[in-house]
Amino acid sequence: MKAMILAAGFGTRLLPYTENTPKPLFTISGRSLLDIIICNLQSAGCEAIIINTHHLYQDIDLFVASKQYTIPIHTCYEPVILGTGGAIKNVADFWDNTPFLVVNSDIVTDINLRDVYDFHLSNKYPVTMVLYDYEEFNNVLLDSHDFIVGFQNQGKDDSAACINRLAFTGIHVIDPEVLDFIPDSGFSSIVDAYINLVLSGRKIKAYIAKNAWWKDIGTPERYREAVFEKMGPEAFALAFPDYSGEKIECSEIEGDGSDRGWCRLKSGNRSLIVADHGIRSGAETSEIDSFVSIGRHLYDNGVAVPRMYLHDNFSGLVFLEDLGDVNLQAAVKNTGSLDKIISYYKSIIDLLIRMSISGSRGFDLSWTYQTPYYDRDLILENECRYFVDAFLNGYLGKDFCFDDFKKEFIHLADSALEFAVNGFMHRDMQSRNIMIKDNKYYFIDFQAGRIGPIQYDLASLLIDPYVELPVHVQKQLLDYCVEKLSSFIHVDPKPFCLCYKYCAVTRNLQVLGAFGYLSRIKGKTYFEQYIPAALKALKYSLSAVDDREFSRLKSMVL
Repeated sequence: MKAMILAAGFGTRLLPYTENTPKPLFTISGRSLLDIIICNLQSAGCEAIIINTHHLYQDIDLFVASKQYTIPIHTCYEPVILGTGGAIKNVADFWDNTPFLVVNSDIVTDINLRDVYDFHLSNKYPVTMVLYDYEEFNNVLLDSHDFIVGFQNQGKDDSAACINRLAFTGIHVIDPEVLDFIPDSGFSSIVDAYINLVLSGRKIKAYIAKNAWWKDIGTPERYREAVFEKMGPEAFALAFPDYSGEKIECSEIEGDGSDRGWCRLKSGNRSLIVADHGIRSGAETSEIDSFVSIGRHLYDNGVAVPRMYLHDNFSGLVFLEDLGDVNLQAAVKNTGSLDKIISYYKSIIDLLIRMSISGSRGFDLSWTYQTPYYDRDLILENECRYFVDAFLNGYLGKDFCFDDFKKEFIHLADSALEFAVNGFMHRDMQSRNIMIKDNKYYFIDFQAGRIGPIQYDLASLLIDPYVELPVHVQKQLLDYCVEKLSSFIHVDPKPFCLCYKYCAVTRNLQVLGAFGYLSRIKGKTYFEQYIPAALKALKYSLSAVDDREFSRLKSMVL
């Protein structure tokens, strides 16, 4: 048995995602559709496969060359797309005198291809088309004996003989004699050949796939549906050994400042969280790449982050441990005891120190999707300029220029780095990114992590406008961090705390820039309620440094 995989299409309905990735190389659970189909054909007993290509054909050639399949895999480039019929006829020399399988490259299914081929061999008809009940595509007409009598909207529609309509799965078995019904050259559709076959008095038999699963991934929505339906049960099986295929229900979860989508999957008393980063549109390192690589690194090094069970970097989906709905902000707001709140923060600082030290061991800088280090350029662009553009001008409607504060911003950036105690830096260590489950604390949203000062993460935690810790508590917890960190590494308290003060200013600028951007540009006005607290914190942070520093910035804020 030989087979052909039709893979030459442009994937127009999947734009812009097919601009850089051909549709057959879209992935599910980290495996391309093409690889899944090839392996299914191998398992079915296929002896050789040919793949027609056109759009981004080099990528498909490279993919096939990178694999070590147990059977020969050939590719056939079409300078001009020939259509489904023309493609099959174009490789006539590849076929022998036995029936062959043809499979579309944009489908995902658990239909057993060996059963399909054996079904074809068991009857005397020149074509077997695999059909499936899928309302949206049910346009193949059948009679009472499961023979195809027509194709709705495609020439022959013998409605009088039709008793059923089903969808063509893109899987068919063809006898070599059918090649005579395909034009010798040029573009043609295999359906046209089948219509002529039926008109000639031949019969096409239907193999109706019941108790099977099939998806066409021709649009972004259908691709995402296929990924969800395929990966959801896989993730549950990995997370819960007793899971045996029970129904999974999905409910959306309100996100925060990120553009990512979130949902909770539930099956009985089991649940998982899905982080949806969106379908990949480029080849560069993206947010999901960092999220997965950094998250797994931290988890493997004993850092308190959620476990990742399954992910697919192209579709953008990550299936995670469900840490519930209680974050540190909610816990603090619902706790009347200041002593208890301080105990929360001390436990979190213990974990923060561990993350900074353990997370930096073996940390691969290529995992970062923004910058590998918290450095001067980052501070100037992503915090100082962000503050001016997104908050002062964008939100407050002022008319300041970055250069108005440039000298002070450069001094701020250099000061924030001078006495840095570097390790793994979370970059957004605030109360809404700390979950509490079973009296344990977990860090989430670590995808912006890099190497940088622990003082920055500590400042993010303590000046957090979502909580507004009293200043005297912030000082107490700063001293606690110095004491605890000193048990792991040498720490000089004075320069450590000086660096902390400057990091508090840079963090404040970043927070206000983010609140201004999210409120005005993203329409997430929810964040506006925290701007007064963030401004108050900035005023205090600026007042805590030398009186001679940041005079222009202070005159604008204080």
